[in-house]
Amino acid sequence: MRLEGKVALITGAGSGLGREASQLFASEGAKIAVVDIDPERAKGTVELVEKQGGSAIAVTADVRVEQQVIDAVAATVAAFGKLDIAWANAGIVSRGGVPSVAGGEHVEFQDFTDADWQDVIGVNLSGVFYTAKAAVPELRANGGGVILATSSAASLAAYHSIAAYSATKAGVNGMVRGLSLDLGKYGIRVNAIAPTHGMSPNFLAPAGTPVVGQSYEETAGPWDPSVSPIPLKLNRPPSLKDNARAALFLVSDESAYISGVTLPTTDGGTLSRVAMMFPEDGNNPPPMVTGEE
Repeated sequence: MRLEGKVALITGAGSGLGREASQLFASEGAKIAVVDIDPERAKGTVELVEKQGGSAIAVTADVRVEQQVIDAVAATVAAFGKLDIAWANAGIVSRGGVPSVAGGEHVEFQDFTDADWQDVIGVNLSGVFYTAKAAVPELRANGGGVILATSSAASLAAYHSIAAYSATKAGVNGMVRGLSLDLGKYGIRVNAIAPTHGMSPNFLAPAGTPVVGQSYEETAGPWDPSVSPIPLKLNRPPSLKDNARAALFLVSDESAYISGVTLPTTDGGTLSRVAMMFPEDGNNPPPMVTGEE
C-alpha cells in the first residue's frame, strides 16, 4: 500500500475530488480527516471510507477562518496521533462561473463586488495559506511530510468570466513555489495539481445540491472522443479518479524528490495547443471564409 501508516487531512472532502481522493487514499492505507464546511457531506464521505474498510473522521471547518483550520488539524492529531499529508483542496468558483458550463452566467468584470472578490480569495487562497500554516508544526514534528494544493488549469490559461478565480489559482502556484523553498529544509514537500477536465459538477452547483460522484464529462451522456476538444482521444471520459490518482502520486513516497511543482492533470494535451481550431481537429472546425457579406 502506497500510504500505509500515513494520516491525511483533506479539505473540501465532502464532495467531488476530495471525496474521491479520500476513498482512494484510504484504500492505499491512509487514515483520513475529511474536512468540509458541510457536516453532512463530510459524514457521507466518512461512511463511504468506512464501508470500504478504511478509517476516517469528519471535521467541520470553514477554511476562510484560520482558527477553524487550526482546530481541524488539532482534531486530526487528536484522533490519529500525527499528520503526514495536508491537502488544501477546498475551492469555489468566482460569481457567475464559466457562462457556457453547467449553468454559469456572464458577469461583467466591473459588476463584481468586493464581497465576491473576498469570498473567492478567502476560500481559494487564504484557505490554502491557513491549511499549510496549520499543518507545518505537525509535519515538522514528524521530520517531514507533504502539503498539496488544488490549483486549476485556469491558473495557466484563460477561461471566460472567471478572472478572479484564475487569480486565486495563480496565487496558489506562487505559494507552492515559495513554500517548497522555505519548507524543504524540514523535509516538507509542497506541490499542487491543476485539473483541466474530470472534475465534479458540484463545483458549480449551489450549496446543498446532492453530491454527484462523477465528472462533468461522465454526466454529459455517452462519450464520443471524436467530438471532444481534448487532443488525447481515449474510449472513456476523464474522471474524478484520474485527478485523485495524480494527487496520490504527489503525496506518496513515489514522488519523494518532487517539490515546488504544479502538475496539470486530466489535461490530455489541452494546454499544449494553440487556441485556433484547424480542419485536422475534426471537431468544431473553423468557419468557412468566402469573402462574401
